[in-house]
Amino acid sequence: MSRAERVILTNMCMVYDGDRILVQNKVNDDWTGLCFPGGHVENRESFVKSVIREIKEETGLTIYEPRLCGVKQFYTEKDERYVVFLYKTNRFEGELVSSDEGEVFWIKREDLDHHSLALSFKEMYQVFTSDLTEQFTYLDNGEIIRDLY
Repeated sequence: MSRAERVILTNMCMVYDGDRILVQNKVNDDWTGLCFPGGHVENRESFVKSVIREIKEETGLTIYEPRLCGVKQFYTEKDERYVVFLYKTNRFEGELVSSDEGEVFWIKREDLDHHSLALSFKEMYQVFTSDLTEQFTYLDNGEIIRDLY
């Protein structure tokens, strides 16, 4: 039996400045609402370089020293494992510019719950801000389960 499986590799980064966090209001059809910016890892691209590139493309900011703080994973309707490497950094420079992915702006951390969040982003945020390292979402007898580890 092969242990190989189809995998989609992506990233997301919490850029922060004291009590402020940079958020993106995603506008695509698959996943809408407030979250952190990020995107897909390209073929033959390192995970760190991919998150630096994605943040630049979606926010206009150049980030430095992104630190891996966790992982989110789930299975797509095509039975592909979808992995999101979660990073955070407070080192950045540049001018904030929104992209086709959605508007980017700063909010205070305590105001996050006052916004419409992307599906399961609240659980993901716990991984970014605690000692948790993983969020795993799966179906169990038709019920969506979101485990945090």
